[in-house]
Amino acid sequence: MASKTRSSTFKVALIVVFLSANVVLSDDTVPVPADKSQLSAWFNKNVMPLGQRTSTLDPALVAAEAGAKVVKVMPDGSGDFKTITDAVKSIPVGNTKRVIVYIGGANYNEKIKIERTKPFVTLYGEPGNMPNLTFGGTAKEYGTVDSATLIAESDYFVAANIIISNSAPRPDGKRPGAQAVALRISGDKAAFYNCKFFGFQDTICDDRNRHFFKDCLIQGTVDFIFGSGKSLYLNTELRVLGDSGMTVIVAQARKSEEEDSGYSFVHCDITGTGTGTFLGRAWFSHTKAIFAYTTMSSVINKAGWSNNNHPEYDKTAHFGEYQNKGPGADVSGRATITKKLSEAEVKPYISLEMIEGSQWLLPPPTPKV
Repeated sequence: MASKTRSSTFKVALIVVFLSANVVLSDDTVPVPADKSQLSAWFNKNVMPLGQRTSTLDPALVAAEAGAKVVKVMPDGSGDFKTITDAVKSIPVGNTKRVIVYIGGANYNEKIKIERTKPFVTLYGEPGNMPNLTFGGTAKEYGTVDSATLIAESDYFVAANIIISNSAPRPDGKRPGAQAVALRISGDKAAFYNCKFFGFQDTICDDRNRHFFKDCLIQGTVDFIFGSGKSLYLNTELRVLGDSGMTVIVAQARKSEEEDSGYSFVHCDITGTGTGTFLGRAWFSHTKAIFAYTTMSSVINKAGWSNNNHPEYDKTAHFGEYQNKGPGADVSGRATITKKLSEAEVKPYISLEMIEGSQWLLPPPTPKV
């Protein structure tokens, strides 16, 4: 009889373990597959819907998603609001519930700021009719980081199927303060799905905290992804307008070995014009940027990276490459600041562990309107 009880207890334990495994399948440490055709399957397995992950997600996020509501922006007056600005204003300070701002396909000439006091905000557009958020702010008028068309300072921000652009003219090297940011993302635990960012110099200020970009397009000229964020860019096109002047994709701003920041680009595509673009430059002493499994066209300068005229940064900056391909991926002519990473060295940068995604990352929203 005692033996049968032990056997039953063992079976129950196995069932509990099995059920738990099905609830918590998301694993930060599983690396992105080298085969790009397996990327969707990897993402779906490791970034599962809310209902399957409540035990691993931040409790505040679980509570916020459970009470989600949708407000609609339509410039013709057929929605709840005519402008995105008014929709954001309607969200209460100290917001604790997910607010999905559904934005109808149109051009919105607005300068939008989502304050840090308004977490859990989603901007959503239809994939086939993406809204364009645009404004012409420049560094001369607002300062560089505050020139952005969209500033998101709040935590748990999400954008899906949105175009964000800065309409200011391309800097010519003569006009002071001509830098013009499309997006500044400063809040923690932010995700961008199928978004397009258009600008020239300083297109995205990836300012600070953890962020995730997937299936996006980012266009620019100089330092068009810059800041102190800790971000993973997955399956994203980096389009360089490099037909004149100096062009650089990344200017990451890590300042010390202790600072926990850096950018990782995995299964991305570098396209565009010109032939002299640097993957990145050492804006500060401990700049960190990694490119893995990325297709690099001939727009990339053979040197790949620049120490920004600071040879002392060669020893402290962290510029890594791993199994990239294309005419711009040849590491034989790279600058000495470059490091060809091993499988063990690249692993922390090619999984969700880099941004601790199991705590907060959810699949793209699909709101019912």
